[in-house]
Amino acid sequence: MRCLPVLFGLLLHCASGQELSVEDWNPRSTLVTEEHPVARAKFPVIDVHSHHRSHAALATTSRIVAEMDELNLAVLVNLSGGHGERLRTTVRNFRLRHPGRFAVFANPDFNGIGSPGWPGRAARQLEEDVEAGAQGLKIFKNFGMSVRDRSGRRVPVDDPSMDPLFEACARLGVPVLIHVADPAEFWSEHDARNERWLELALRPRRKRSAPPSFDDLIAERDRLLQRHPNVNFILAHMGWQGHDLGRLGALLDRHSNVHVDIAAVLYELGRVPFSGPEFLNRYRDRVLFGKDSYAADEFPYYWRVLETRDEYIEYYRRYHAHWRLYGLGLPDDTLKHIYWKNALRLIPGIDASPFE
Repeated sequence: MRCLPVLFGLLLHCASGQELSVEDWNPRSTLVTEEHPVARAKFPVIDVHSHHRSHAALATTSRIVAEMDELNLAVLVNLSGGHGERLRTTVRNFRLRHPGRFAVFANPDFNGIGSPGWPGRAARQLEEDVEAGAQGLKIFKNFGMSVRDRSGRRVPVDDPSMDPLFEACARLGVPVLIHVADPAEFWSEHDARNERWLELALRPRRKRSAPPSFDDLIAERDRLLQRHPNVNFILAHMGWQGHDLGRLGALLDRHSNVHVDIAAVLYELGRVPFSGPEFLNRYRDRVLFGKDSYAADEFPYYWRVLETRDEYIEYYRRYHAHWRLYGLGLPDDTLKHIYWKNALRLIPGIDASPFE
């Protein structure tokens, strides 16, 4: 019997009497094309965007390293290093336990921000963390959105109190991987025109409201980049501008010290099979590989999109994107830059021998 879908909440009601949730509706494609799954990356990879608990057990890290070997992941960068004693624990449990396989980034302590002595304390803490083994600084998205000073004021991304911390990064030669904002559609009306409708329906806490707006946060970020030309910035998730490659390219043209990672935005690149490769080839020395949440079975989707010309590839996380992806077929030189060359240049202390 023919189904007549009518949306009631999150259920599809069919004339057959069946009920199916929107989340579970995953129609099988009838398109017949050649398929070339890629279980192992063509070249060794440095994943600059990963998150792991500081107190991970030996069994956990050993399992991850074994999975990395299968995937051709040479190095994982743990961005959740913390600061102080937690940072030292993270370095001990990752970098020292498995030499050459992990890098660790520190995170700032925003406790006390807005007080007269905080800027200097933040810079000194980073110096201590780098001395203890941190190889970069990761700033999470709460900065700019929910971090507040002692008066209750939202601390903007370009707040001058952060200048000594960024100046310390330039002086110490460590990059800053910064997450600013969220997908722009999180601020849009949650209606039938919003392409993130399903994600927001399933995870309503991701809905954002202004102030600050998406444009507010991006403007603050861009003023920060302008003020610190000597810091190597890596914008997480393509700066949430993977949907607007022209605007993102213009940003990279303005700032030679700015780079992006592709963590958790494969769904953006995979839907632009023409302009996507053009962008990545043009800016191959400014784009770094990243995955975000670690899941060994999800990496092959990245290899396949980046390395092959396969068509209509199913995406592994449907609530992020209801569309299928296309292989970009990147040339070897571009792959090498994205997979490892750019990370090796920007992040100090990574063993270069696996890439020679």
